[in-house]
Amino acid sequence: MTPWYEGPLCGFDLETSGTDVDTARIVTACVAELNGDEPGAYNWLADPGVDIPAEASNIHGITTEYARLHGRPAPVVVEDVIAELAAQVVGGTPLVIMNAPYDLSLLDREARRYGLKTLTDIVGDELTVIDPKVLDKEVSTRSGKRTLTDLCKHYGVTLDGAHSADADAVAACRVARVIGARYRRLGRMGVRELHRAQVGWAVEQAAGLADYFRRTPGKEQQADGVRGEWPLIPFTVEGVA
Repeated sequence: MTPWYEGPLCGFDLETSGTDVDTARIVTACVAELNGDEPGAYNWLADPGVDIPAEASNIHGITTEYARLHGRPAPVVVEDVIAELAAQVVGGTPLVIMNAPYDLSLLDREARRYGLKTLTDIVGDELTVIDPKVLDKEVSTRSGKRTLTDLCKHYGVTLDGAHSADADAVAACRVARVIGARYRRLGRMGVRELHRAQVGWAVEQAAGLADYFRRTPGKEQQADGVRGEWPLIPFTVEGVA
């Protein structure tokens, strides 16, 4: 049987208007199919319906004016992205998402904002996710940041155009492949087994991070904001704005 890291993978990445999953909006999205070496990517540019703060534009390069002029209506983009992801999941392809709780939760809130079916409404328990950030923290005890850029440097993956959704989606898949090939304990797992394992690892990693904040002068309050839910932060009625 072909190990998961040698089979098809589907990368998913968003560039957004902010960092809060309950209030931020999608600006660009990419669903990238990686089967072999050459990826195929579906890209979307949305008019998010709100102003894009300069801090966000400085990261991904999309201004409010550009999104309004060239972007498609946000509800159409959200529905299209969910449909493509659902097709990948139903087809048996795992989703590779760097820091999955951010992208999946934000997509979930966008769907609810516009009265659309969420991804989990459609695929339910069939959802399988591979999160390079969770995998790396499980197998590596090194200190320092674990952004996608950092992981690409560590695992020797080329990242051209960081903070563009298509480049990040493809790079996340390639990092996941390297981790799976390098660490046999992970590479031998089936994707369902790996998904379930990451749920537990994410809880442990969040607990460790919260403990670090509590023990570090000046960072104690950050412990309260650490979340261990994975791959999706549960929706609360008061959450979406």
